[in-house]
Amino acid sequence: MRLLLFGVTGGTGAQLLTQALAAGHQVTAVARDPARVRTTNSAEDPDQDPSQAQAQASRLTVLRGDALAPDTWRRAVPGHDAVLSCLGSTDRKHPTTVYSQGTRNIVEAMHASGVDRLLCLSSAGLEITPDVPLPQRLVTRYVIQRLYRHGYADMARMENFMASAAAGDTAWTVVRPPMLTDGPLTGHYRTAANGHLDRPKSLSRADLAHCLLARVEDPRTHRAVLEVAY
Repeated sequence: MRLLLFGVTGGTGAQLLTQALAAGHQVTAVARDPARVRTTNSAEDPDQDPSQAQAQASRLTVLRGDALAPDTWRRAVPGHDAVLSCLGSTDRKHPTTVYSQGTRNIVEAMHASGVDRLLCLSSAGLEITPDVPLPQRLVTRYVIQRLYRHGYADMARMENFMASAAAGDTAWTVVRPPMLTDGPLTGHYRTAANGHLDRPKSLSRADLAHCLLARVEDPRTHRAVLEVAY
């Protein structure tokens, strides 16, 4: 498949890029600083097969662009089968629009180009479900939600946009992971589409990337909020 990726310089995005190339996909990666685009198996890795690295590099196009400045990447959208967004903000002190406006820009460019499949990241921390243990509920409400209040507010705006008529006929999936770790890829985790997981635990960024990639061709997740966790 031909995949267009945003947010590839972050932890999950780098894992997604690595796994997409390893799976044989043709990838276009949009990044504000192309020099920071690296797969998790870099050219300096002594255990990496040089011929495999060369083959993967031949399937990767890196485009300098900013999700908030669609003129920098809009012309690259046509011809792709799906768009996967790992956009995020590390700034906890100031409001952001990278989730909401960035995703809106992506959807508008997809509509203009005839691309209809989109997967993007949100967070399980947006909603505290009744089955979450009390200690976890307290930490989420009084620590996590306050610490990441700007990012969460923008994620909520993004989710509202995706569920609105403005998203048109986009076949979207919003993926909500719990606390992320740098643990290994296992391929074993639980998911719930438009529902809630019982006692969700943490998730590695590698497994989150695996979940995104595995759902690209899954019509059961179209127009769905997907929870994922161990």
